[in-house]
Amino acid sequence: MLSEYGVLGFEYGYALANPNALVLWEAQFGDFANGAQTMIDQFISAGEQKWNRMNGVTMLLPHGYEGQGPEHSSARLERFLQLCAELNMVVTNITTAANFFHALRRQLAWPFRKPMINFSPKANLRHMGSYSRVEEFLSGGFKEVIDDANADTNKVKKVLFCSGKIYFDLAERQQKDGGQDIAIIRLEQIYPLPYKQLEALHKKYKSATWFWVQEEPLNMGAAGFLQMNLKSINFGVVSRQPSASTATGYNKVHMQEQAELIETAFSI
Repeated sequence: MLSEYGVLGFEYGYALANPNALVLWEAQFGDFANGAQTMIDQFISAGEQKWNRMNGVTMLLPHGYEGQGPEHSSARLERFLQLCAELNMVVTNITTAANFFHALRRQLAWPFRKPMINFSPKANLRHMGSYSRVEEFLSGGFKEVIDDANADTNKVKKVLFCSGKIYFDLAERQQKDGGQDIAIIRLEQIYPLPYKQLEALHKKYKSATWFWVQEEPLNMGAAGFLQMNLKSINFGVVSRQPSASTATGYNKVHMQEQAELIETAFSI
């Protein structure tokens, strides 16, 4: 993984020299970025502030708890969010093909350049819920937040807002239960945090109790970042227990943890 440092450095330099090109650096698994941490810390997150040079390099990091063990579950979302400040980069965790297309298109449509780090579960590549109609590619734009289209506003008592792969597990349980008193909101862009959209939804579901749901342990993922930055909404957190390791190495334990996570989200 040490070679990833040099490869990411090359892509950063290419994007610097050719700002009109869409430059993508994709890791086989998200943890591959660990070997490129110096490049991320010194250049991608801080290059604009240190040298006044914009860069639009895009990092695609597979991230999602699929039972493949510690090394292949987490791309360390919390590390990137800790580096976010002064609108220095974009951090996304996208659930649909069309929204991903519009996010990439936005990288070049902007009159400026910002690094983009996308966390993309491999499971979503094969999930029917992530597929999009042709019309969704041809019109519209990137959606930082996706509301629950099936929720009955007057009946909603609880809002589960989440990002990425966990949405599909929550949506499957919601459909199975058949109730309309829970709304599931997708946070497709975590930074810059879309305050106005979230606050508008908070007013929409004004009688509901809010919970942030994540697959990661409590000391990882976006929980800490949201608790520090999203002060206008009072919300609880549903997650795995704090852990020294990003994930368990046992598939059976993973499945049990995931089932408990979904059950807690709907029963709390």
